[in-house]
Amino acid sequence: MKYLHTMVRISDVEESLDFYCNKLGMREVRRLDSEAGRFTLIFLAAPDDAASAAAERAPLVELTYNWDPETYGEGRNFGHLAFEVDDIYKTCERLQAAGVTINRPPRDGRMAFIRSPDNISIELLQKGEAKPKQDPWASMENTGTW
Repeated sequence: MKYLHTMVRISDVEESLDFYCNKLGMREVRRLDSEAGRFTLIFLAAPDDAASAAAERAPLVELTYNWDPETYGEGRNFGHLAFEVDDIYKTCERLQAAGVTINRPPRDGRMAFIRSPDNISIELLQKGEAKPKQDPWASMENTGTW
C-alpha cells in the first residue's frame, strides 16, 4: 500500500491556489476538469516533492472544486494536513507577512498551525530537532481555532 493524496474541497480556486501555492509554496502538478462530473481536481505537491510527483507518485493534496456552488462546514472531523519545514520561525514569519493567521504559534520551536481559506487546519513541523524557543513566537497566544 502507498499513500497517494488527501482531498480537500474548496470554494474558490484562485483564493485557494494563492494560499497553497503563493503563500505555502506548493506546486500544481496536474489538473483535471470533468465536464460530465462538473468538477475540477487540482493536484499539488510540496516543493521538495514536485519533481518526483509524476514519476514516483509522491503524496499530493487534491483540491476539489465543484462547479455547482456548495457551502462546506469546517469539518473538524477531517483533522489536518501536515508539512515539514526547514525553519519553523522563518516559515511562520513569511506566512504572517503574507496575511496568514498563525492560529497556534511555534512556541516550542517545533509545531505551528495555520488554516486555509476554507478553514482546513494545516500543521507545520520543524524538520529535525525543535529550534530553541524564540520571541515573539514563544510568548504569542493562540488565535482562533486550529
